[in-house]
Amino acid sequence: MKYLFLFGAIIAEVIGAVATRQSNGFTKILPSSIAVLGVVAAYYLLSLSLKNGMSIGVAYGIWAALGITILTVLGVFLFKESLTMVQVMGMLLIVGGVLALELGKVSP
Repeated sequence: MKYLFLFGAIIAEVIGAVATRQSNGFTKILPSSIAVLGVVAAYYLLSLSLKNGMSIGVAYGIWAALGITILTVLGVFLFKESLTMVQVMGMLLIVGGVLALELGKVSP
């Protein structure tokens, strides 16, 4: 259940971030409202994930890695933003670091 809450938090945060991009500096009511609700929902769902036993380091690492990756891909396709090989390598390093956090908690 903790992973379900975490993935919900990630999706809510991604929705909030995309809405922030569309809010034009929080001057447009609908995307601004969606942005705020997305962030509030994200932190609420994160809190439920933590309440159900996920460690904060792993939860935040997964959230950051998947959030960055999803938002970067959405930026390329929705907003025609550029993506260099250095940025791709950076995302891979982030994902690798999160995997190391997750795998590192297993006792030998």
